[in-house]
Amino acid sequence: MSATISATKAAIGTALATISGLRVYDYQPDQVNPPMAWPILDGVEYHDAMTGGMVTQTYRVGVIVGRQTDRATQRTLDAYLSPSGIPAALEADPTLGGVVQASICESATQISSIEAGDATYLYIEFRFVVYA
Repeated sequence: MSATISATKAAIGTALATISGLRVYDYQPDQVNPPMAWPILDGVEYHDAMTGGMVTQTYRVGVIVGRQTDRATQRTLDAYLSPSGIPAALEADPTLGGVVQASICESATQISSIEAGDATYLYIEFRFVVYA
């Protein structure tokens, strides 16, 4: 039986919560309060193994680091992008506490700025693939 989307999102949140100071949500929050992260379901592929034995869930893990012009934000961005940053937190337990069969953080993309309220923030997306 494959892991549910809700269970997988919660497990991703638990993995991300190991990063000190990072606010983690199971859903996209209404307010910006960086640094913060949340999983975004990007797609589900069924029948990845014979007789439908594996379901692949693909997530984008959205991360808002901080205000674009803040020097501390740049350091935080560098730390999160490091292989020992968010990728390490996501991959520390590839089964996400036994919720899934395997998972991997494939890449960091969409490193950009976003507007929220009257401020500009740095945003990153990590591509995270889960084999449920």
